[in-house]
Amino acid sequence: MPPEGWLALSELTRSGAVDGSGADAGVAAHYGNPLAEQRALAAGDAVVDLSHRAVLSISGADRLTWINSLTSQSVTDLKPGQSSETLLLDATGRLEYAVRLLDDGVDLWLLLEREEAPGLLAWLSTMVFMLRVELRDRTNELATIGAFGSPQILVASPNGVPLVWNDPWSAVTPGGWQYAAVEHHPAVQWTYSEMLIPRATLAELDLPLAGFLALEALRIAAWRPRLATEGDEKTIPHELDWLRSAVHLTKGCYRGQETVAKVHNLGHPPRRLVMLHLDGSDSVLPSRGDEVLLGESTVGHVTSAAQHFELGPIALALVKRTTDPLAELAVRSEGILVPAAQEIVVPPDAGAAANVPRLPRLGAVKR
Repeated sequence: MPPEGWLALSELTRSGAVDGSGADAGVAAHYGNPLAEQRALAAGDAVVDLSHRAVLSISGADRLTWINSLTSQSVTDLKPGQSSETLLLDATGRLEYAVRLLDDGVDLWLLLEREEAPGLLAWLSTMVFMLRVELRDRTNELATIGAFGSPQILVASPNGVPLVWNDPWSAVTPGGWQYAAVEHHPAVQWTYSEMLIPRATLAELDLPLAGFLALEALRIAAWRPRLATEGDEKTIPHELDWLRSAVHLTKGCYRGQETVAKVHNLGHPPRRLVMLHLDGSDSVLPSRGDEVLLGESTVGHVTSAAQHFELGPIALALVKRTTDPLAELAVRSEGILVPAAQEIVVPPDAGAAANVPRLPRLGAVKR
């Protein structure tokens, strides 16, 4: 449940608002017409209330070099107003936190899921040592609004720089790597941003609103991973093609780097992300965790699903790397088998990127 006081300030007070659930409880899933809201959001004619998200800040002269040493992205040269994202991994390279970053020259702003904030703040607090950094939870002060385009919103600017985070997913970032082998990546059209506004002004927001389901459908269509849905206790960044925007492959050491380098250069991720185009004949939209089947064998699970205003029912799923990329799959949902066609995000041969020369076989005769 959201912290006390959040509901009173969120846009659940709008007419027709239907509360979300799970990680998205506390904001509207929709306001009565999800597909129309989705069209408006995609066109830049509506915004989405993300006030259930958390906001942290780090001040001090060492803030950028400190975060750079702990996480997957290179941010030491992040300029005021620039956006980035980074991942905090465990020692085995598995995902623990995904963080959107924005620096304003004084503070480094961290935007993340509500449920991730307490754990991340506690862990970062143990890593301060003698560095010049100060951590603060700013969630009760600032609320997050998502949009495409440039809506007319009074954005918070506590240090003279508007707090607008522009999602880097639209292109491969410097030092990153894309596994998706497509000529036209759907993220090219992903012009998504998040703005921080004073939380006290949220109820006064005078703009057309789209529910959270609208954003989820557009996110799935752009193959954009979200830790709260695509992630589990085994997830490594390669499986979600997250090296594209959140990992710098040649930066200095950080926790989990060995696994990142090893899988990318010499191995293959054990699972791979696919987008599924679902048969809508039975009007069943799968839920997170529903089994993905190849014949009678379970090969993966759905991570998120939505009804897209142009593509129809779609989903993201994690499947075994060895799953035939040309095979027709099915999703078992509510006791019904829903046929599903794969669109490959991470191909089976992802990884093994190092050009390692083959050593001659022991005892072989050189000619």
